Amino acid sequence: MAAILIIDDNETVRDGLTHTIKKMGHDVVAAASGQAGVDAWKQRRFDFVITDLKMDGLGGVDVLKQVTAIDPTVPIMIITGFGTVETAVEAMKLGAFDFLTKPFTPEVVRLKVERALELCAARRARTKLEAENDYLRDEQTGRFTEIVGGGEKIKSVLKAVEKVAVSDTTVFVAGESGTGKELVARAIHRLSRRHTGPFIKVNCGALTETLLESELFGHEKGAFTGAIKQKLGRFELADGGTLFLDEVGDVPPAMQVKLLRALQEQEFERVGGERPIKVDVRVVSATNKDLDAEVAAGRFRQDLYYRLHVVPLRLPSLRERREDIPLLAQHFVDKLGPRTNPRVRSVGDAALGRLMAYHWPGNVRELENAIEQALVFAEGTEIGVSALPAFLCASGAVEEDRLDVPRQMSLPDILDDLERQLIVKAYEKARGVKTETARLLGIKTSALYYKLEKYGIGGVGGGDKPGDA
Repeated sequence: MAAILIIDDNETVRDGLTHTIKKMGHDVVAAASGQAGVDAWKQRRFDFVITDLKMDGLGGVDVLKQVTAIDPTVPIMIITGFGTVETAVEAMKLGAFDFLTKPFTPEVVRLKVERALELCAARRARTKLEAENDYLRDEQTGRFTEIVGGGEKIKSVLKAVEKVAVSDTTVFVAGESGTGKELVARAIHRLSRRHTGPFIKVNCGALTETLLESELFGHEKGAFTGAIKQKLGRFELADGGTLFLDEVGDVPPAMQVKLLRALQEQEFERVGGERPIKVDVRVVSATNKDLDAEVAAGRFRQDLYYRLHVVPLRLPSLRERREDIPLLAQHFVDKLGPRTNPRVRSVGDAALGRLMAYHWPGNVRELENAIEQALVFAEGTEIGVSALPAFLCASGAVEEDRLDVPRQMSLPDILDDLERQLIVKAYEKARGVKTETARLLGIKTSALYYKLEKYGIGGVGGGDKPGDA
């Protein structure tokens, strides 16, 4: 069912067109003047406009100009009582889709309506495709990469992703920069019922307030200097799919109000536009900021926080899931090696020990960059210590954890030794309190008791008991 606007100051003509088009199963709004028609147009979206050429006040040509300035994809048909070739040609030159000469039959009206709606669908599909192509050309980090890891922390995240994906609930992803927030957002989209729809991303922290509004909501032609054509915003492009608001904690205060309204009502206006646009969008947002602190400081609206923070997911830092570093390192070798250094097949044990010992402030993204750099300088079939970036070989590279990584050990022995050292550090920091040690390590107390016994650390008979938390 399409929405069609009829503008004619002749009541008989209006009623006749309305009756014919409603019988076709379409929604019809009729206006008795040009100004009333333009006002109706600004209030909602129409798929086809039929307007009389000669009317008191705002005539058909003026209507045509105002409507096409807002949405050039909408076909407009001019009704003329003159029926001359000159009149028809002039109307077409002004941008009319077709003309209808009085008197007309219901059969002619039905035929022209069907043709107009086909044209409208084709124009809008082409406009959206062009906008999506523009978006993809601008998108620098849109490629999908599998979430890699076998540790308990990342498994817990993936289980939560599977549960939340099946609903349309708004999801908030928190985590340090480089932990994979966008990958989680893409995974939620791929597992959702919206997976056949678009996944659209906008980095809220990379744009000024003015540019962010245009990116989110789009703009009309001439809305500001440089707006040479109408542009669809990310909300509109994401219709039927998922919108990922990255670094949402950086949205300026004035924009927070507009974003809140769009989220609450699933409705917005383009910059320079007056007509509300309805969309069906699922929102996933992410930030590396502490939004609770931002709200407390008055820099982030509490109502927007609650609107975004329906289901929170927290991604662990790479420091918190060191057991995944070997898997991630090999994954990046497999991914980057073919185009960087096809001879390399793996990471050597000594080099892997350095990777395990480093504190990775840039998380997974920093690890990927390090592997890519190492691939460039690697000789032979594996990455050795000499190929690693300088910051991994510097004397203070592991200062945060002060771990000693023996170079002449097998990979299993290296991992066991690093695990033992991490447990010792946590045990000392917790002053021998085992529940606190387990909390610092992010593991269950029962698992800690097993590891304490395995490595001969402390005494498992005293202090708190297994299961205490």
